[in-house]
Amino acid sequence: MQLNKFTDYALRILLYIAQPRDMPYTIAEIAEDLHVSKNHLVKIVHFMGQHDWIITTRGKGGGIRLNPQALNSQLSEIVRILQGDHQIVECNTPPCVLRSKCGLKGILDQALEQFYISLNQYTLNDVLNTSPQAKYSTLSAIPLIHL
Repeated sequence: MQLNKFTDYALRILLYIAQPRDMPYTIAEIAEDLHVSKNHLVKIVHFMGQHDWIITTRGKGGGIRLNPQALNSQLSEIVRILQGDHQIVECNTPPCVLRSKCGLKGILDQALEQFYISLNQYTLNDVLNTSPQAKYSTLSAIPLIHL
């Protein structure tokens, strides 16, 4: 599975603005540092503001801050919302002639659910405060859940 660009950029923005500092972050500096167009970034920031992951302030001295409550959000919840109703395989549009004899969609849907189950164990704060080798080396010990 590959995250869409919207999700990828949104996660990068959340991690970027999670770094504490006195002044809020601006669209211009985030766009420049993350190499994302300002127009695309505005759409993502607006979306994240609607979900209360960030706090935006207009005007002089305004900008973007991470909502401290977002640090406790499960990564799976954030990614599910950002990805939207994205299916790995679409069998109905256009209609696939193999639908009645194919189990691929069910298998891929189960794999996608395992992906989110794996993300359930992490919060945004975990991503910020953990060395990859220490925390994520235990992933292979996660039991598979058969749906």
